Amino acid sequence: MADAFDLLILGSGSTAFAAAIRASDLGARVAMVERRTLGGTCANRGCLPSKNLIEAARIVHEAAHPRYAGLRPAEVGVDFGVLIAQKDGVVRDYRAKKYASVADGLRDLELIEGDAAFVDPHTVAIGDRRVTGDRILIATGSRPTIPAIPGLADVPYLTSDLLDADEVGRLTALPASLVVLGGGYIAVELAQMFSRLGSRVTIVARSGLLGGYEPELGRTLTEVFTAEGIEILAGSRVDHVRGDSSGVELSIERAGAGRIVRADRLLVATGRTPNTDTLDLEAAGVAADAPGFVMVNAQLRTSQDHVWAAGDVIGRQHGSQMATPVGARQGRIVAENAFADAGRRFEGAVIPRAIFTDPPIAVVGATEAEVRARHHPAVAATTPLVYVPRAGAVHRTTGFVKFIASTIDERVLGVHIIGESAPEIIHEAAMAMTFKATLPDFVELIHVYPTMSEALKIGAQAFSRDVTKLSCCAE
Repeated sequence: MADAFDLLILGSGSTAFAAAIRASDLGARVAMVERRTLGGTCANRGCLPSKNLIEAARIVHEAAHPRYAGLRPAEVGVDFGVLIAQKDGVVRDYRAKKYASVADGLRDLELIEGDAAFVDPHTVAIGDRRVTGDRILIATGSRPTIPAIPGLADVPYLTSDLLDADEVGRLTALPASLVVLGGGYIAVELAQMFSRLGSRVTIVARSGLLGGYEPELGRTLTEVFTAEGIEILAGSRVDHVRGDSSGVELSIERAGAGRIVRADRLLVATGRTPNTDTLDLEAAGVAADAPGFVMVNAQLRTSQDHVWAAGDVIGRQHGSQMATPVGARQGRIVAENAFADAGRRFEGAVIPRAIFTDPPIAVVGATEAEVRARHHPAVAATTPLVYVPRAGAVHRTTGFVKFIASTIDERVLGVHIIGESAPEIIHEAAMAMTFKATLPDFVELIHVYPTMSEALKIGAQAFSRDVTKLSCCAE
């Protein structure tokens, strides 16, 4: 006989926990099924460990390349094994405090370990056990995409799972050389991190860096990476991969010419694939698209009325982003729709996003190309950070802020930043856009001087005046 729950959640990441917490508040009996490690991708092999190591790499780099005249370069030795051990400690501590202890504190929650597959629309099998849910949430997340490249399956390669603290696939020794396959946000973050820790890094990408973002962001980052000694082979197609535990070799085609790229290790960072292929969605009558993303409506309900899906597993539907806070918000929406009949809809028009390179990148809203494709009358202005007093004062002038605004009512449609503190200052832009702020709204807000947030005021002023002639405090 199957065990019955009010809400059966497949997955245990941020999406799952947000749903479980809210459903528990609403009196539901909840089961959560996890086949890997409690906490999902973000805590175990994504956001948390990567940002820990990226910051360590920044310290190493800044010591060797001081920005101020009068400061002598210093070498910070890197004991990679010890560095990884402290990262593992951070991950385990965070998992214990933010996931395991939270689960223990929830009323009527059961954690179930194992692989789940649907038997019928209300039942999943987990080994020999059958579990039913009056309502079900699919929150199984995503995993690294492995491209179909001849020879790749026969070569020991890395993915972002190398950051995991407790699973097979984790990396414990710093490679002397590394090829990063891909040009997206994961690829660029890890490429710079490994380079700064001491690896010789080559990026092999089908196009330029950060396709889909404002092109100027990728071009600026390319200049920074090149200056730091990272080789970028953009516009490359990989014909074949060969190698073993002693090294890898990529045969690539670039600009009509062949080339061989060799390195100790290969890191594949070519996108994310939804974790739905083993769920047997057909048995549940749940529809998915060709890549496997679960199809949902704006209330995150699937083709079965009692089944919802949220987080990475729905991809970019309804403006969604594959990001931890997005999944958490969606998990809460699902619980309130499922148990309070709230009728909440997910709206993804204003979601701030960040890439933790150095300089970092942060964006919110539409790109200029997206605005043009919608035939919305708009204008854009890009302001170099050299005109931001704080950037000059701390010698961090690399980068810019780009505004896109409607020519109808001056409403801000998108803000794109590369530069010091970008992930922190983007929230002002996001909050402003949530309330449909205009360019004059950004200009009229008094900012603390000198701060990097003044870039938003100066960037908005660039539409109506020459910002090279502004006095102190951008007035």
